[in-house]
Amino acid sequence: MSTSEPGGAAGLTPTGTIASPKDRRRVVFATVVGTTVEWYDFFIYAFAAATVFAALFFEPMGKDFAQIVSFFSVGVSFLFRPLGAFLAGHFGDKIGRRPMLVITLLLMGAATTLVGVLPTHAAIGVWAPILLIFLRVVQGISAGGEWGGAVLMAVEHAPKKKRGLFGASPQIGVPIGLLLASMVLAVVEAIFPGVPAGSDIPLQDTAFGQWGWRIPFLLSIVLIGVGYWVRRRVEESPVFEEIAERKAETRMPIVQLLRHHLLLVIVAALVFAGNNAVGYMTTGGYVQHYATAADGPIALDPGPVFWVVAISGVSWLFFTWFAGWLSDKLGRRNTYILGWIVQLVGVFLLFPLTNIGTLVSLAAALVILTIGLGFTYGPQAALYSELFPASIRFSGVSISYAIGAILGGAFSPMIAQAIFQATGSTDGITWYLAGMTLVGLVATLLLRDRSGIPLGPENEVEQAKSPIYGLTKV
Repeated sequence: MSTSEPGGAAGLTPTGTIASPKDRRRVVFATVVGTTVEWYDFFIYAFAAATVFAALFFEPMGKDFAQIVSFFSVGVSFLFRPLGAFLAGHFGDKIGRRPMLVITLLLMGAATTLVGVLPTHAAIGVWAPILLIFLRVVQGISAGGEWGGAVLMAVEHAPKKKRGLFGASPQIGVPIGLLLASMVLAVVEAIFPGVPAGSDIPLQDTAFGQWGWRIPFLLSIVLIGVGYWVRRRVEESPVFEEIAERKAETRMPIVQLLRHHLLLVIVAALVFAGNNAVGYMTTGGYVQHYATAADGPIALDPGPVFWVVAISGVSWLFFTWFAGWLSDKLGRRNTYILGWIVQLVGVFLLFPLTNIGTLVSLAAALVILTIGLGFTYGPQAALYSELFPASIRFSGVSISYAIGAILGGAFSPMIAQAIFQATGSTDGITWYLAGMTLVGLVATLLLRDRSGIPLGPENEVEQAKSPIYGLTKV
Protein backbone atom coordinates (compact mmCIF):
# COMPACT_ATOMS: atom_id res chain seq x y z
CA MET A 1 0.00 0.00 0.00
CA SER A 2 0.96 3.59 -0.42
CA THR A 3 0.66 6.27 2.21
CA SER A 4 -1.54 9.16 1.14
CA GLU A 5 -1.11 11.51 4.07
CA PRO A 6 1.89 12.90 5.89
CA GLY A 7 2.98 10.91 8.89
CA GLY A 8 1.61 7.55 7.72
CA ALA A 9 3.87 4.60 8.44
CA ALA A 10 5.21 2.48 5.61
CA GLY A 11 2.74 -0.21 4.55
CA LEU A 12 -0.18 1.61 6.10
CA THR A 13 -2.80 3.75 4.39
CA PRO A 14 -4.63 5.95 6.89
CA THR A 15 -7.02 7.48 4.37
CA GLY A 16 -7.57 8.27 0.70
CA THR A 17 -7.57 4.65 -0.51
CA ILE A 18 -10.25 5.05 -3.15
CA ALA A 19 -8.15 4.93 -6.28
CA SER A 20 -10.31 3.32 -8.97
CA PRO A 21 -13.77 4.37 -10.16
CA LYS A 22 -15.02 0.85 -9.32
CA ASP A 23 -13.87 1.09 -5.70
CA ARG A 24 -15.30 4.60 -5.46
CA ARG A 25 -18.71 3.49 -6.70
CA ARG A 26 -18.75 0.51 -4.34
CA VAL A 27 -18.08 2.54 -1.20
CA VAL A 28 -20.37 5.42 -2.15
CA PHE A 29 -23.22 3.10 -3.12
CA ALA A 30 -22.86 1.07 0.08
CA THR A 31 -23.14 4.16 2.28
CA VAL A 32 -25.96 5.66 0.25
CA VAL A 33 -28.08 2.51 0.10
CA GLY A 34 -27.76 1.84 3.82
CA THR A 35 -28.83 5.28 4.96
CA THR A 36 -31.55 5.30 2.30
CA VAL A 37 -33.03 2.12 3.76
CA GLU A 38 -32.76 3.48 7.31
CA TRP A 39 -34.46 6.74 6.46
CA TYR A 40 -37.06 5.19 4.18
CA ASP A 41 -38.04 3.14 7.23
CA PHE A 42 -38.08 6.22 9.43
CA PHE A 43 -40.10 8.34 6.99
CA ILE A 44 -42.85 5.82 6.38
CA TYR A 45 -43.24 5.51 10.14
CA ALA A 46 -43.34 9.30 10.52
CA PHE A 47 -45.89 9.61 7.72
CA ALA A 48 -48.00 6.87 9.27
CA ALA A 49 -47.79 8.61 12.65
CA ALA A 50 -49.03 11.80 11.01
CA THR A 51 -51.88 10.16 9.11
CA VAL A 52 -53.05 6.79 10.51
CA PHE A 53 -51.53 5.71 13.83
CA ALA A 54 -53.57 8.14 15.95
CA ALA A 55 -56.81 6.57 14.70
CA LEU A 56 -55.64 2.94 14.52
CA PHE A 57 -53.50 2.60 17.64
CA PHE A 58 -54.15 5.52 20.03
CA GLU A 59 -57.78 6.55 19.42
CA PRO A 60 -59.09 5.66 22.93
CA MET A 61 -56.95 8.52 24.28
CA GLY A 62 -59.14 11.09 22.53
CA LYS A 63 -58.67 12.57 19.09
CA ASP A 64 -56.37 15.52 19.88
CA PHE A 65 -54.28 13.77 22.50
CA ALA A 66 -54.03 10.64 20.32
CA GLN A 67 -52.31 12.70 17.63
CA ILE A 68 -49.82 14.12 20.13
CA VAL A 69 -49.06 10.60 21.41
CA SER A 70 -48.71 9.39 17.83
CA PHE A 71 -46.04 12.04 17.21
CA PHE A 72 -44.49 11.11 20.56
CA SER A 73 -44.06 7.55 19.28
CA VAL A 74 -41.94 9.01 16.47
CA GLY A 75 -39.71 10.71 19.00
CA VAL A 76 -39.52 7.95 21.60
CA SER A 77 -37.06 5.99 19.48
CA PHE A 78 -34.62 8.87 19.73
CA LEU A 79 -34.37 8.33 23.47
CA PHE A 80 -32.83 4.95 22.67
CA ARG A 81 -30.50 6.14 19.94
CA PRO A 82 -27.76 6.93 22.46
CA LEU A 83 -27.91 3.29 23.57
CA GLY A 84 -27.50 2.18 19.97
CA ALA A 85 -24.73 4.73 19.53
CA PHE A 86 -22.95 3.50 22.67
CA LEU A 87 -23.13 -0.11 21.52
CA ALA A 88 -22.27 0.51 17.88
CA GLY A 89 -19.62 3.07 18.79
CA HIS A 90 -17.94 0.72 21.26
CA PHE A 91 -17.91 -2.29 18.94
CA GLY A 92 -17.28 -0.16 15.85
CA ASP A 93 -14.09 1.14 17.46
CA LYS A 94 -13.20 -2.39 18.64
CA ILE A 95 -14.15 -4.81 15.84
CA GLY A 96 -14.59 -2.51 12.86
CA ARG A 97 -16.99 -0.25 10.98
CA ARG A 98 -18.32 -2.79 8.46
CA PRO A 99 -19.77 -5.45 10.83
CA MET A 100 -21.77 -2.81 12.67
CA LEU A 101 -23.17 -1.46 9.39
CA VAL A 102 -24.58 -4.89 8.51
CA ILE A 103 -26.02 -5.55 11.99
CA THR A 104 -27.78 -2.17 12.30
CA LEU A 105 -29.23 -2.45 8.80
CA LEU A 106 -30.78 -5.87 9.50
CA LEU A 107 -32.15 -4.79 12.89
CA MET A 108 -33.81 -1.69 11.45
CA GLY A 109 -35.36 -3.62 8.55
CA ALA A 110 -36.77 -6.39 10.74
CA ALA A 111 -38.48 -3.92 13.08
CA THR A 112 -39.97 -1.95 10.17
CA THR A 113 -41.33 -5.03 8.42
CA LEU A 114 -42.99 -6.23 11.63
CA VAL A 115 -44.83 -2.89 11.96
CA GLY A 116 -46.46 -3.76 8.64
CA VAL A 117 -48.09 -6.89 10.12
CA LEU A 118 -48.95 -5.45 13.54
CA PRO A 119 -52.63 -5.78 14.60
CA THR A 120 -54.42 -2.54 15.49
CA HIS A 121 -56.06 -1.50 18.76
CA ALA A 122 -59.41 -2.73 17.48
CA ALA A 123 -57.95 -6.23 17.14
CA ILE A 124 -55.79 -6.71 20.25
CA GLY A 125 -56.51 -3.71 22.45
CA VAL A 126 -53.77 -2.09 24.51
CA TRP A 127 -51.12 -4.51 23.23
CA ALA A 128 -51.26 -2.80 19.83
CA PRO A 129 -49.71 0.54 20.93
CA ILE A 130 -47.32 -1.29 23.29
CA LEU A 131 -45.94 -3.46 20.50
CA LEU A 132 -45.83 -0.51 18.11
CA ILE A 133 -43.72 1.51 20.54
CA PHE A 134 -41.50 -1.52 21.27
CA LEU A 135 -40.71 -1.90 17.56
CA ARG A 136 -40.08 1.82 17.40
CA VAL A 137 -37.55 1.45 20.23
CA VAL A 138 -35.78 -1.31 18.28
CA GLN A 139 -35.63 1.02 15.28
CA GLY A 140 -34.12 3.70 17.50
CA ILE A 141 -31.38 1.41 18.83
CA SER A 142 -30.38 0.34 15.33
CA ALA A 143 -30.54 3.88 13.93
CA GLY A 144 -28.26 5.06 16.74
CA GLY A 145 -25.37 3.12 15.24
CA GLU A 146 -26.23 3.19 11.55
CA TRP A 147 -25.26 6.74 10.71
CA GLY A 148 -21.86 6.76 12.43
CA GLY A 149 -20.72 3.62 10.66
CA ALA A 150 -21.84 4.82 7.23
CA VAL A 151 -20.18 8.19 7.73
CA LEU A 152 -16.82 6.73 8.70
CA MET A 153 -16.83 4.23 5.86
CA ALA A 154 -17.34 7.12 3.43
CA VAL A 155 -15.02 9.73 4.95
CA GLU A 156 -12.19 7.43 6.05
CA HIS A 157 -11.96 5.97 2.53
CA ALA A 158 -12.03 9.41 0.90
CA PRO A 159 -9.14 11.48 -0.51
CA LYS A 160 -8.26 14.32 1.85
CA LYS A 161 -9.50 17.05 -0.50
CA LYS A 162 -12.81 15.30 -1.22
CA ARG A 163 -14.01 14.30 2.25
CA GLY A 164 -16.93 16.70 2.12
CA LEU A 165 -18.07 15.28 -1.20
CA PHE A 166 -17.66 11.64 -0.18
CA GLY A 167 -19.14 12.36 3.24
CA ALA A 168 -22.24 13.70 1.51
CA SER A 169 -23.00 10.20 0.18
CA PRO A 170 -24.54 8.86 3.41
CA GLN A 171 -26.16 12.28 3.88
CA ILE A 172 -28.01 12.16 0.57
CA GLY A 173 -29.45 8.83 1.67
CA VAL A 174 -31.79 10.87 3.88
CA PRO A 175 -33.49 12.88 1.11
CA ILE A 176 -33.44 9.79 -1.12
CA GLY A 177 -35.26 7.93 1.65
CA LEU A 178 -37.73 10.81 1.90
CA LEU A 179 -38.22 10.81 -1.87
CA LEU A 180 -38.68 7.05 -2.04
CA ALA A 181 -41.06 6.95 0.92
CA SER A 182 -43.15 9.82 -0.43
CA MET A 183 -43.45 8.21 -3.87
CA VAL A 184 -44.41 4.82 -2.43
CA LEU A 185 -46.99 6.43 -0.15
CA ALA A 186 -48.41 8.49 -3.02
CA VAL A 187 -48.81 5.41 -5.21
CA VAL A 188 -50.29 3.33 -2.39
CA GLU A 189 -52.73 6.11 -1.47
CA ALA A 190 -53.85 6.32 -5.10
CA ILE A 191 -54.52 2.57 -5.20
CA PHE A 192 -55.97 2.37 -1.68
CA PRO A 193 -57.62 5.77 -1.10
CA GLY A 194 -57.72 7.35 2.34
CA VAL A 195 -60.06 9.97 3.76
CA PRO A 196 -60.91 12.61 1.08
CA ALA A 197 -60.29 16.26 1.93
CA GLY A 198 -63.18 17.73 3.92
CA SER A 199 -64.76 14.32 4.57
CA ASP A 200 -65.71 12.93 7.99
CA ILE A 201 -65.42 9.26 6.95
CA PRO A 202 -63.56 7.29 9.67
CA LEU A 203 -60.07 6.30 8.53
CA GLN A 204 -60.77 2.71 9.55
CA ASP A 205 -63.47 2.54 6.87
CA THR A 206 -61.10 3.45 4.01
CA ALA A 207 -58.89 1.13 1.99
CA PHE A 208 -55.78 3.00 3.12
CA GLY A 209 -56.73 2.69 6.78
CA GLN A 210 -57.61 -1.00 6.52
CA TRP A 211 -54.64 -2.27 4.53
CA GLY A 212 -52.92 0.27 2.29
CA TRP A 213 -50.75 1.86 5.00
CA ARG A 214 -49.07 -1.51 5.64
CA ILE A 215 -47.63 -1.95 2.14
CA PRO A 216 -44.75 0.58 2.45
CA PHE A 217 -43.62 -1.16 5.66
CA LEU A 218 -43.68 -4.59 4.03
CA LEU A 219 -41.72 -3.33 1.01
CA SER A 220 -38.86 -2.50 3.37
CA ILE A 221 -37.77 -6.13 3.31
CA VAL A 222 -36.78 -5.78 -0.36
CA LEU A 223 -34.58 -2.78 0.40
CA ILE A 224 -32.97 -4.61 3.30
CA GLY A 225 -31.96 -7.46 1.00
CA VAL A 226 -30.32 -5.03 -1.42
CA GLY A 227 -28.57 -3.13 1.36
CA TYR A 228 -27.25 -6.31 2.98
CA TRP A 229 -25.80 -7.57 -0.30
CA VAL A 230 -24.09 -4.26 -1.04
CA ARG A 231 -22.60 -3.73 2.40
CA ARG A 232 -21.18 -7.24 2.61
CA ARG A 233 -19.07 -6.41 -0.46
CA VAL A 234 -17.41 -3.28 0.98
CA GLU A 235 -13.93 -3.45 2.49
CA GLU A 236 -13.23 -2.35 6.06
CA SER A 237 -12.27 1.29 6.65
CA PRO A 238 -8.51 1.82 6.06
CA VAL A 239 -8.28 3.95 9.19
CA PHE A 240 -9.64 1.15 11.37
CA GLU A 241 -7.26 -1.32 9.69
CA GLU A 242 -4.36 0.98 10.52
CA ILE A 243 -5.51 1.32 14.12
CA ALA A 244 -5.69 -2.46 14.38
CA GLU A 245 -2.25 -2.92 12.80
CA ARG A 246 -0.73 -0.36 15.17
CA LYS A 247 -2.65 -2.05 18.02
CA ALA A 248 -3.97 1.41 18.91
CA GLU A 249 -7.52 0.35 19.78
CA THR A 250 -8.86 2.06 22.87
CA ARG A 251 -9.93 -0.45 25.55
CA MET A 252 -13.04 1.53 26.51
CA PRO A 253 -13.75 4.08 23.73
CA ILE A 254 -16.88 5.46 25.40
CA VAL A 255 -15.08 6.13 28.68
CA GLN A 256 -12.23 7.91 26.91
CA LEU A 257 -14.65 9.95 24.83
CA LEU A 258 -16.69 11.18 27.77
CA ARG A 259 -13.66 11.72 29.99
CA HIS A 260 -11.74 13.91 27.54
CA HIS A 261 -14.27 15.18 24.98
CA LEU A 262 -17.64 15.61 26.69
CA LEU A 263 -17.81 19.33 25.87
CA LEU A 264 -16.99 18.64 22.23
CA VAL A 265 -19.73 16.01 22.08
CA ILE A 266 -22.28 18.49 23.46
CA VAL A 267 -21.30 21.27 21.04
CA ALA A 268 -21.31 18.89 18.07
CA ALA A 269 -24.73 17.59 19.16
CA LEU A 270 -26.13 21.14 19.22
CA VAL A 271 -24.94 21.67 15.65
CA PHE A 272 -27.05 18.73 14.51
CA ALA A 273 -29.96 19.73 16.76
CA GLY A 274 -30.28 23.03 14.90
CA ASN A 275 -30.69 21.23 11.60
CA ASN A 276 -32.70 18.32 12.92
CA ALA A 277 -35.46 20.28 14.67
CA VAL A 278 -36.27 22.15 11.46
CA GLY A 279 -35.85 19.16 9.17
CA TYR A 280 -38.30 17.08 11.13
CA MET A 281 -41.11 19.49 10.29
CA THR A 282 -41.10 17.60 6.98
CA THR A 283 -39.37 14.32 7.75
CA GLY A 284 -41.17 13.87 11.06
CA GLY A 285 -44.53 14.26 9.37
CA TYR A 286 -45.80 17.47 10.98
CA VAL A 287 -46.18 19.55 7.82
CA GLN A 288 -47.93 16.63 6.12
CA HIS A 289 -50.38 16.37 9.01
CA TYR A 290 -50.90 20.13 9.14
CA ALA A 291 -51.58 20.30 5.39
CA THR A 292 -53.88 17.27 5.18
CA ALA A 293 -55.86 17.27 8.46
CA ALA A 294 -59.53 17.18 7.50
CA ASP A 295 -60.42 19.68 10.23
CA GLY A 296 -57.28 21.76 9.74
CA PRO A 297 -56.82 25.19 8.14
CA ILE A 298 -55.78 23.81 4.72
CA ALA A 299 -57.23 20.27 4.31
CA LEU A 300 -55.40 19.24 1.14
CA ASP A 301 -55.74 15.71 -0.27
CA PRO A 302 -52.97 13.42 1.10
CA GLY A 303 -51.94 11.95 -2.28
CA PRO A 304 -50.83 15.22 -3.93
CA VAL A 305 -49.15 16.31 -0.68
CA PHE A 306 -46.99 13.17 -0.76
CA TRP A 307 -45.86 14.15 -4.29
CA VAL A 308 -45.07 17.68 -3.10
CA VAL A 309 -42.92 16.23 -0.33
CA ALA A 310 -41.21 14.04 -2.92
CA ILE A 311 -40.33 17.17 -4.92
CA SER A 312 -38.81 18.71 -1.81
CA GLY A 313 -36.83 15.51 -1.37
CA VAL A 314 -35.19 16.09 -4.77
CA SER A 315 -34.28 19.64 -3.79
CA TRP A 316 -32.92 18.50 -0.43
CA LEU A 317 -30.85 15.81 -2.14
CA PHE A 318 -29.22 18.28 -4.53
CA PHE A 319 -28.37 20.90 -1.93
CA THR A 320 -27.05 18.27 0.50
CA TRP A 321 -24.68 16.95 -2.16
CA PHE A 322 -23.74 20.46 -3.29
CA ALA A 323 -22.99 21.60 0.26
CA GLY A 324 -20.73 18.59 0.83
CA TRP A 325 -18.79 19.49 -2.31
CA LEU A 326 -18.72 23.18 -1.39
CA SER A 327 -17.34 22.43 2.07
CA ASP A 328 -14.21 21.06 0.40
CA LYS A 329 -13.73 24.51 -1.15
CA LEU A 330 -14.96 26.91 1.56
CA GLY A 331 -14.34 24.76 4.65
CA ARG A 332 -16.94 23.03 6.83
CA ARG A 333 -17.47 25.95 9.19
CA ASN A 334 -18.05 28.60 6.50
CA THR A 335 -20.46 26.35 4.62
CA TYR A 336 -22.43 25.77 7.81
CA ILE A 337 -22.63 29.48 8.63
CA LEU A 338 -24.02 30.19 5.16
CA GLY A 339 -26.47 27.33 5.64
CA TRP A 340 -27.79 28.64 8.97
CA ILE A 341 -28.59 32.00 7.39
CA VAL A 342 -30.47 30.38 4.51
CA GLN A 343 -32.24 27.98 6.89
CA LEU A 344 -33.46 30.89 9.02
CA VAL A 345 -35.00 32.47 5.92
CA GLY A 346 -36.71 29.17 5.12
CA VAL A 347 -38.11 28.92 8.65
CA PHE A 348 -39.77 32.34 8.46
CA LEU A 349 -41.26 31.54 5.04
CA LEU A 350 -42.45 28.01 5.88
CA PHE A 351 -45.89 28.69 7.33
CA PRO A 352 -46.76 31.96 5.53
CA LEU A 353 -46.35 30.09 2.23
CA THR A 354 -47.98 26.87 3.49
CA ASN A 355 -51.00 28.79 4.82
CA ILE A 356 -51.80 30.13 1.35
CA GLY A 357 -53.37 26.70 1.02
CA THR A 358 -52.30 25.54 -2.44
CA LEU A 359 -50.04 22.73 -3.54
CA VAL A 360 -47.79 25.23 -5.34
CA SER A 361 -47.33 27.37 -2.23
CA LEU A 362 -46.67 24.26 -0.11
CA ALA A 363 -44.07 23.09 -2.63
CA ALA A 364 -42.40 26.51 -2.58
CA ALA A 365 -42.29 26.50 1.22
CA LEU A 366 -40.70 23.07 1.42
CA VAL A 367 -38.22 23.57 -1.42
CA ILE A 368 -36.96 26.85 0.09
CA LEU A 369 -36.64 25.14 3.47
CA THR A 370 -34.59 22.30 2.00
CA ILE A 371 -31.94 24.68 0.67
CA GLY A 372 -30.85 25.63 4.16
CA LEU A 373 -31.37 22.07 5.42
CA GLY A 374 -29.04 20.78 2.72
CA PHE A 375 -26.34 23.31 3.57
CA THR A 376 -26.50 22.39 7.28
CA TYR A 377 -26.53 18.65 6.61
CA GLY A 378 -24.28 17.97 3.62
CA PRO A 379 -20.97 18.81 5.39
CA GLN A 380 -21.90 17.07 8.65
CA ALA A 381 -20.21 13.74 7.94
CA ALA A 382 -16.84 15.32 7.19
CA LEU A 383 -17.22 17.85 10.02
CA TYR A 384 -17.91 15.18 12.64
CA SER A 385 -15.22 12.81 11.36
CA GLU A 386 -12.56 15.53 11.59
CA LEU A 387 -13.58 16.49 15.13
CA PHE A 388 -12.65 13.25 16.92
CA PRO A 389 -9.43 11.21 17.28
CA ALA A 390 -9.33 7.99 15.26
CA SER A 391 -9.56 5.41 18.06
CA ILE A 392 -12.75 6.93 19.53
CA ARG A 393 -14.17 8.38 16.31
CA PHE A 394 -17.04 5.93 15.81
CA SER A 395 -18.17 6.55 19.38
CA GLY A 396 -17.76 10.32 19.02
CA VAL A 397 -19.73 10.79 15.83
CA SER A 398 -22.47 8.30 16.79
CA ILE A 399 -23.11 9.68 20.27
CA SER A 400 -22.98 13.33 19.13
CA TYR A 401 -25.46 12.49 16.39
CA ALA A 402 -27.78 10.58 18.74
CA ILE A 403 -27.82 13.33 21.38
CA GLY A 404 -28.35 15.97 18.69
CA ALA A 405 -31.34 14.03 17.39
CA ILE A 406 -32.91 13.97 20.86
CA LEU A 407 -32.34 17.70 21.43
CA GLY A 408 -33.47 18.57 17.92
CA GLY A 409 -35.93 16.51 15.93
CA ALA A 410 -37.04 13.79 18.33
CA PHE A 411 -40.04 15.67 19.65
CA SER A 412 -40.25 18.70 17.36
CA PRO A 413 -43.40 17.42 15.57
CA MET A 414 -45.02 16.77 18.97
CA ILE A 415 -43.92 20.21 20.23
CA ALA A 416 -45.27 21.85 17.07
CA GLN A 417 -48.59 20.05 17.43
CA ALA A 418 -48.86 21.05 21.09
CA ILE A 419 -48.04 24.71 20.28
CA PHE A 420 -50.66 24.81 17.53
CA GLN A 421 -53.35 23.18 19.66
CA ALA A 422 -52.62 25.57 22.54
CA THR A 423 -52.48 28.79 20.49
CA GLY A 424 -54.35 28.04 17.27
CA SER A 425 -51.47 29.71 15.42
CA THR A 426 -48.21 28.68 13.73
CA ASP A 427 -46.34 31.77 14.96
CA GLY A 428 -45.06 29.98 18.06
CA ILE A 429 -43.80 27.10 15.91
CA THR A 430 -41.86 29.54 13.73
CA TRP A 431 -40.11 31.12 16.70
CA TYR A 432 -39.30 27.70 18.15
CA LEU A 433 -37.66 26.65 14.86
CA ALA A 434 -35.84 29.98 14.55
CA GLY A 435 -34.47 29.55 18.06
CA MET A 436 -33.15 26.07 17.24
CA THR A 437 -31.50 27.43 14.09
CA LEU A 438 -29.69 30.06 16.15
CA VAL A 439 -28.56 27.37 18.59
CA GLY A 440 -26.98 25.53 15.66
CA LEU A 441 -25.26 28.70 14.46
CA VAL A 442 -23.76 29.47 17.88
CA ALA A 443 -22.55 25.86 18.27
CA THR A 444 -20.90 26.03 14.84
CA LEU A 445 -19.02 29.17 15.85
CA LEU A 446 -17.59 27.26 18.83
CA LEU A 447 -16.00 24.62 16.58
CA ARG A 448 -12.65 24.75 14.85
CA ASP A 449 -12.54 24.21 11.10
CA ARG A 450 -10.37 21.08 10.86
CA SER A 451 -10.92 20.45 7.14
CA GLY A 452 -8.23 18.20 5.70
CA ILE A 453 -6.50 17.11 8.93
CA PRO A 454 -4.95 13.58 8.99
CA LEU A 455 -7.59 11.03 9.99
CA GLY A 456 -5.23 8.21 10.97
CA PRO A 457 -3.92 7.54 14.49
CA GLU A 458 -0.95 9.90 14.17
CA ASN A 459 -0.44 11.80 17.43
CA GLU A 460 -3.31 9.75 18.85
CA VAL A 461 -2.27 10.02 22.50
CA GLU A 462 -1.94 13.80 22.36
CA GLN A 463 -5.22 14.21 20.48
CA ALA A 464 -7.21 11.89 22.72
CA LYS A 465 -6.31 13.82 25.88
CA SER A 466 -6.70 17.36 24.57
CA PRO A 467 -9.70 18.94 26.36
CA ILE A 468 -10.25 21.48 23.57
CA TYR A 469 -9.67 19.15 20.63
CA GLY A 470 -12.00 20.39 17.90
CA LEU A 471 -13.18 23.47 19.85
CA THR A 472 -12.25 27.13 19.50
CA LYS A 473 -10.53 28.74 22.46
CA VAL A 474 -13.33 30.61 24.25
